[in-house]
Amino acid sequence: MNRRNFLRNTGLASTSLFVPQFLSGYNRNGFARNGKNLVIIQWSGGNDGLNTLVPFQNDLYYKQRPKLAIQKNKVLRLTDELGFNPALGGLKNLYEEGLLTVINNVGYPNPVRSHFRSMDIWHTGSSSDQYWQTGWLGRYLDQASSDYLPHTALEVDEALVLALKGENRSGFAVANPDKLKKAANNNFLKKIAHHHGHDHEENVAYLYKTLIDTQSSANYLYEKNKDSKRKGSYPSTSIGKDLATVANLITKDSNTKIYYINMGGFDTHASQKNKQSRLLKEYNDAIKIFVKDLQENNKIDDTLIMTFSEFGRRVKENASQGTDHGTANNVYFIGGKLKKPGILNEAPNLSSLDQGDLIYSVDFRRIYASVLKNWLEVDPGDVLLSQFKPLGIV
Repeated sequence: MNRRNFLRNTGLASTSLFVPQFLSGYNRNGFARNGKNLVIIQWSGGNDGLNTLVPFQNDLYYKQRPKLAIQKNKVLRLTDELGFNPALGGLKNLYEEGLLTVINNVGYPNPVRSHFRSMDIWHTGSSSDQYWQTGWLGRYLDQASSDYLPHTALEVDEALVLALKGENRSGFAVANPDKLKKAANNNFLKKIAHHHGHDHEENVAYLYKTLIDTQSSANYLYEKNKDSKRKGSYPSTSIGKDLATVANLITKDSNTKIYYINMGGFDTHASQKNKQSRLLKEYNDAIKIFVKDLQENNKIDDTLIMTFSEFGRRVKENASQGTDHGTANNVYFIGGKLKKPGILNEAPNLSSLDQGDLIYSVDFRRIYASVLKNWLEVDPGDVLLSQFKPLGIV
């Protein structure tokens, strides 16, 4: 049996453990924890930041978007200049409670408008002319501690995002802990796990050790996920189910410390208003219950939630009542230990554009540096492979 046939004949082919890097560093004592959880929510497709955090006092916004702009009387006002999309009432409440920080004009030099390339840049922390094979959180796992478990960083999905892939260690992808446990413990895999006769063969040794690690992580996540302490009733949407899983693990004091969720559908070239409103409402309704759950379980101070998208949209609406790929965008942080709650910096400058696009003022790697230094408590230069000044978010 070789690796390819093994993966094809099992139900575990979609998990992220099937890479050689997972064979080293497995330690049942768990990752050295500082009690902090990081939850990252990725809005895939390029969310329109201007219709999320609306510059409702800016006449240029309404001039550029005669059909698509959010009407002033519907904006959920936060300041004299900016307010939320009407679908984000729960987020407005978090803002008023001091649990939300918004960072405007986030991007990077020489922006790329390709979904895949721009997302790779965000995942790796590279410059636009660099092509890296490891992610910023994967490199954190590589160097942060000698005590490590594959599920120290968990993506609630079938496949692992580049951000969680390191050189020697990576995260673990699982959409449903219950289904993974059943797949990992079926009779076929148990027979493989108890087969010792060919350990001298590299491929079989690899498969055997990987399977043992997979079964251990699957069993651990299943045990932590059952008998939930959740007090809220989560929506049946994809983001609702994903956050319910994360809440289970956080409130049960899992030794997972990084959680990654992907929410797609934000590539709104046509008929944007209704599509985006639906997606933002799904996010709003799920995050509202998630934060309440954390508060009631005394976990909000130990949890930092970051939401980002690979780029924003162009300022001017297109002929299909949508927007095309743009550049700079907003990043959102939610948590109980924010140093600068509210809107961190200036609103987008709609009178100074680069070929119709917003000009960034905050490099996204400064945000990563803040998270790495002040939340994950490592030297950001070791992870980002360059020096970026932290913003002091947390």
